[in-house]
Amino acid sequence: MKLALLALLLSAGPALAFPVTVQSCNREVTFDAPPARAIANDVNLVEMMLALGLRDRMVGYTGVSGWKTLDEELRAGIEELPELSAQYPTREVLLGAEPDFFFAGWNYGMKVGGEVTPETLEPLGIKTYELTESCIHVGDKPRSSMQDMYADLLNLGAIFGVEEQAKALVAAYEAELAEATAGIDRATPPRVFVYDSGEESPFTAGAYAMPTALIEAAGGVNVMDDLQKSWATVTWEAVVERNPEVIVIVNYGDVTAEQKIAFLEGNPAFAAVDAVKNDRYVVLEYVEATPGPRNIRAVKKLVAGFRGK
Repeated sequence: MKLALLALLLSAGPALAFPVTVQSCNREVTFDAPPARAIANDVNLVEMMLALGLRDRMVGYTGVSGWKTLDEELRAGIEELPELSAQYPTREVLLGAEPDFFFAGWNYGMKVGGEVTPETLEPLGIKTYELTESCIHVGDKPRSSMQDMYADLLNLGAIFGVEEQAKALVAAYEAELAEATAGIDRATPPRVFVYDSGEESPFTAGAYAMPTALIEAAGGVNVMDDLQKSWATVTWEAVVERNPEVIVIVNYGDVTAEQKIAFLEGNPAFAAVDAVKNDRYVVLEYVEATPGPRNIRAVKKLVAGFRGK
């Protein structure tokens, strides 16, 4: 009898924490129970779900193979989980999987004014949680920081009833980051430019994009940190004028990091840029440069790159 009562109490445990309400950009979202049929868009958001042990709560994912960001590490975590759409999903695609939860972001599976938004999905019984970094597209938010990624993990923990796992994971990341950045000389931070893509005009990270937080955590300064946007296009003239000492290459898609570096080194206009002149590049995979579990690894790469190792 005691064992039966204990089993009943344990099984009821997670339900006692609900309903829970979390902040999602400029909205509050209330969950009466943990989602059971979740979909996440983009490789970094999928990895957040996996890091919290939520694979069995997922019915699929979207927006990975279309950008060529799937690697062996992620592939092992999502075996037999279907990719429902190679790029941004339509409402019909989402409905076909009968989900109760969509983890996405603005320009991470959703577009402002598009057909897939929290407002269009809510009447269909699909609750949406928005990636914190992307909130700048729908309202004000602080500059990018490591707290953006931590907040998403903690909110997912609350939503799925795994708060303790989320808190432990964030604490472990914070400790690992503190150890990786201990003793950094921040008196003269290296000037850093983030090169995502584009030859006529470069697509780069501004004040609200995750690489700015990663660069600052590693002891550098993003030369475009006065750009009051997330990811945006700038001019090569502005890059040359600000003369970065290190260039961070985001590696994904059809143009490889090696090809991007070859473009920079083969263009006479960049010959006087310190980073090009001194061959100082740090390559971050897309999944490292966007908010997610591999951000700590990214900071470690940057620390080594800034120190010339």
